[in-house]
Amino acid sequence: MTQSASTDLDHLRRAVDLSRRCPPSETAFSVGAVIVGADGTVLAEGYSREADPHDHAEEAALAKLPAGDPRLRGATVYSSLEPCGQRASRPMPCARLLLAAGVPRVVVAWREPDLFVTDCQGTALLTAAGVEVVELSELAEEARAVNAHLLG
Repeated sequence: MTQSASTDLDHLRRAVDLSRRCPPSETAFSVGAVIVGADGTVLAEGYSREADPHDHAEEAALAKLPAGDPRLRGATVYSSLEPCGQRASRPMPCARLLLAAGVPRVVVAWREPDLFVTDCQGTALLTAAGVEVVELSELAEEARAVNAHLLG
C-alpha cells in the first residue's frame, strides 16, 4: 500500500496533534497515533495515557479495534514517536503489538531519544519483520516540542 507524501504528512500531523492531549508525565513521552486503513479511512486514534497511566499511543489506538481486525493487515500506523521496542510498564512493547496485529506500514515523525531506554529498537524490530517504516523528519521538531519538558 502506498500513500501520497501529502496524505502521510496530514495523518502524521494529526498524530502530533493528538500527542498534545496527553496528560503530562515526567517519566514518559507524550505520543499520538492514528491507524489508517488501506482505503484511507481513519480506523482509530489514540494517545499516551489516554485511558490508563501506562497506555502508549499505538496501544491505545489498537485497543479501539476488535482483536484480529483484518483491516489492520492493510493499514498504516502514524505515530509522532518511534514505536517502543522495550518497556517497563507492560510486557509487550508497541513494535511487537503492531507486528502481532499484522500492520505492514508505520510512519513516524521522530526516533525515540535515549532518555528512558538506551537504543530504542522499535524501528529495527519492525523493519526486521518486513514492515515498511517511513520517517518524516520534517515533523520531528513538532513532536519534540510536545516533549520539551522532558528534554531540558
